[in-house]
Amino acid sequence: MKPLARRTFLQGVGATLALPMLDAMRPARAAADGPAPRRLAYVFFPNGAIMPDWKPEAVGTDYELPRTLQPLAPYKSDLLVISGLAHDMARAHGDGAGDHARSCATFLTGSHPRKTDGADIEAGVSVDQVAASEIGKQTRLPSLELGIEAGRQAGSCDSGYSCAYSSNISWKSPSTPMAKEINPRAVFERLFGNGVDDAKARAERNFYRKSILDFVSDDAARLRARLGQTDRRKLDEYLTSVREIEHRIELSDVETKRQIPDMAAPEGVPSQLSEHIRLMYDLMLVAFQTDTTRIATFMLANEGSNRAYREVDVKDGHHQLSHHRDDEKKVAQLQRIDQFLIEQFAYFLERLKATPDGDGTLLDHSMITYGCAISDGNRHRHEDLPCLIAGRGAGAVTTGRHMKIDTETPMANLFLAQLESVGVQRDRIGDSTGKLPGLTV
Repeated sequence: MKPLARRTFLQGVGATLALPMLDAMRPARAAADGPAPRRLAYVFFPNGAIMPDWKPEAVGTDYELPRTLQPLAPYKSDLLVISGLAHDMARAHGDGAGDHARSCATFLTGSHPRKTDGADIEAGVSVDQVAASEIGKQTRLPSLELGIEAGRQAGSCDSGYSCAYSSNISWKSPSTPMAKEINPRAVFERLFGNGVDDAKARAERNFYRKSILDFVSDDAARLRARLGQTDRRKLDEYLTSVREIEHRIELSDVETKRQIPDMAAPEGVPSQLSEHIRLMYDLMLVAFQTDTTRIATFMLANEGSNRAYREVDVKDGHHQLSHHRDDEKKVAQLQRIDQFLIEQFAYFLERLKATPDGDGTLLDHSMITYGCAISDGNRHRHEDLPCLIAGRGAGAVTTGRHMKIDTETPMANLFLAQLESVGVQRDRIGDSTGKLPGLTV
């Protein structure tokens, strides 16, 4: 049988569905593309962390996951926990208050943002967009920017800093942030629409209450007849996953409209935070699985977010609690928020590790960086930052250990090393002083 091209799509009226890596594609891929691609993703959380419950005590492979990271225990061998990184450019440097906005703008750029609440914003180019400028050309979407909270792109959100700084971690140029998408339905349509008749096709599907899979069913049946038993199972599992994501989005539509009947509510945004986060993680996974993109960012909230986390019985606002002044009750609530977000990340790693990709899994071929640019939110500290990498990056990272490095090492040094691992050569990014050594041992 003639091998399938790596980028084989299921076609339908107004719908195009990318496929994951199948065994039938391997001969074609080996000749054309080489080994499985490496994926880069950056997951951001706001307001710092309760560091005594985040940072491991022992260094090397013989360490215990602290309380906050305990949900990651099943994936300990797939983790590299890094201590000692800093973001000096998130500090004031004469600009006064505004640590939250600065930290967010600095997180992936390593650059000090201009203090302004006008149109003259300026930060730096973020690591994801540096990568996207080169390897993004190999995929349909150069990069994917996801989030949970909507953010403003103008006005003051933190002590005279533009809201654009608090709402974005991805920057295409120093003056151009890449706005994130918070609506799962919009992300779904972007991934699975054909880019031409999306609106018309979506209206037709909604009218007939059809799934996108119904529109490509004939093509799917023809392809299935050409596949071996293993590939049939992979295809069925993938299509089931797509239908399940679509169904969850439909339920979110109904739930949102039912809860706010008198408002024009956005479609597809779940009312339950954990479901919203997991849907976005699932969409990122599918984007990687189908090689629609190899680069993604995900903001679990805007920096300075004052969201309450009622799912873990935290009724006060996150930012408000972060200035805890060592109040034990507030510290305990903040730790619950930290751990809740890690639990959602563990869900993502579980899905990545269960998804075959070439000679391994999606997790094997990914580098998922999880962290932020504030350690102690109470004191607005920007050194010894919470940071971990999940996935081996197809051999670019030696996992299963806690790596402690010299204090004040720029986090941008990590970015330089990650860029090199995906074939993007740069001498500098932000305030980097050289490539971070020791990602592999």
